[in-house]
Amino acid sequence: MKGFIAAVMVLALSGCANLGVDPWQRGTLADPRMALEADALDKGFDDHIYFSKEASSGGRGTSGGGCGCN
Repeated sequence: MKGFIAAVMVLALSGCANLGVDPWQRGTLADPRMALEADALDKGFDDHIYFSKEASSGGRGTSGGGCGCN
């Protein structure tokens, strides 16, 4: 039983052994299209919708009420 538990622990710990990025993959990951917010226009629309639904203003350069008519 101890051998089985030890084997399971070794497998569980070795599952995350290679999480790094290899040097030849960094060029692909540095592409601007890989950014979380790649398009500024889409980000602006998303911010407008978010702040309109939350009935809040400010925080990211927008202002207005909850109606979304600004």
